[in-house]
Amino acid sequence: MFAVLKTGGKQYKVQAGDILRVEKLAANAGDKVQFNEILMVGGETVTVGVPTVAGAAVQAEVIAQIKADKVIHYVKRRRKHSSQRTKGHRQQLTLLRVTEVLASGADATGVLAATGTADARRAAHNGGVAATAAE
Repeated sequence: MFAVLKTGGKQYKVQAGDILRVEKLAANAGDKVQFNEILMVGGETVTVGVPTVAGAAVQAEVIAQIKADKVIHYVKRRRKHSSQRTKGHRQQLTLLRVTEVLASGADATGVLAATGTADARRAAHNGGVAATAAE
């Protein structure tokens, strides 16, 4: 059975046992996460979501938080300026091992939903604002 999931603005076709590198998630090594935004589930029958498949999920185990290869951004201004600039960037990624593809019953699993670090920061910020407003 396979599934097409969406995370970090990208889509991945996965099945049980696959290892993937996705944009950084707010989870530690060894944690179990669940992706609920499933666009398609396939196997003997194919289910295409409108836009997502209700009740479907993909569960994965976090192997490690890693960094991608360095990308070099080089700028050279020619002619009279004769200036150069080099800047590097390493994208932060999460390495996952897919453990299970669920076609239905995702709500009753009790596994935490996979969220990116931006979502975690946003939730912490909004929680901090609500806490000060309550005082």
